[in-house]
Parts: sequence; C-alpha cells; structure tokens
Amino acid sequence: MAEFRLTSPAFEHDQDLPDRFSADGGNVSPPLAWEGVPDGTTELVLVCDDPDAESGVFTHWIAYGIAGTVRHLPEGVPRDAVIDEPVELMQGLNEFDEAGYTGPTAVDDLDDPPPLPHRYFFRLFAVDQDLGLAPGARRDEIRKASAGHVIGTAELVVIA
Repeated sequence: MAEFRLTSPAFEHDQDLPDRFSADGGNVSPPLAWEGVPDGTTELVLVCDDPDAESGVFTHWIAYGIAGTVRHLPEGVPRDAVIDEPVELMQGLNEFDEAGYTGPTAVDDLDDPPPLPHRYFFRLFAVDQDLGLAPGARRDEIRKASAGHVIGTAELVVIA
C-alpha cells in the first residue's frame, strides 16, 4: 500500500501559503488531497494549526466525520458546522470560536509581533471508528475521542 500522504494542488510542502488562503486574502480553505489511507479507516479528521503562535498552538481548522473512502476536499469548504456537499463532514470550532477554516493573518499591526514566518500544519488522522462527535467540537474533544483509535497520520506544512 502507498504511504499515507496529504498534498494540495495549490502549494507544496514547506512552501509559502498562497495569499488567497490567508485571512488577508480570500480566506478560503485550500484544496487538499490524500492517498494511502490505512486499511480499517472509518473516519478521517483534519486539523490545521499554528504551533508558532505566541499563545501556544493555535487551531485554524477542524473537520471530521469525513468518510474513510473520501480522497479530497475542494477549495472553499463553506464555514458551516455541517456540510453535506460536495463532501459530507462536520467542522469544529477554531481558536476564533468559528466553525470552518480561518486562514492566517498578517501581524504587522501588532505592537510586539511574534517572529515570522509561522508554520501551519495540516494533519489528517485516519481513525478506526466513528468518533460520534457533534458539530462544533474543539481540538481537545477531537483528541480525547480519537485517543487509541488513530491508525495513521499524514501531514502537510506550509509557511505564512
């Protein structure tokens, strides 16, 4: 079986995030694709966070309830807690207390900005059971529900 890999047709691993995916640009979620999903995967969970934020790990996007047979997310997933099309999924609350994706923003206007650039980690987790979470879950709830059930992880890092 192929290696579990997460990619995007819009950018390469360890490269700059195009502006349209930033809060200062179009603020749309990027298209993502994956391959090599482990056998036994029931659900996929996507988390995008910034470990370089001054306040600690800062979550920009949580999507879960993605069927193990799905192989991509299109650009511009709506910012609703429940999505029926083009892919069925639920979205959790990010650090902005909003469902869906919120891209990185420039920090030029802050008095004491954190060092730039920041790394943004898109991580896709393959889990062997339905997590049974309601829409609007937070990162800690995802982590707790998936403990002991993650059978694979794929990662894509971008810089902004």
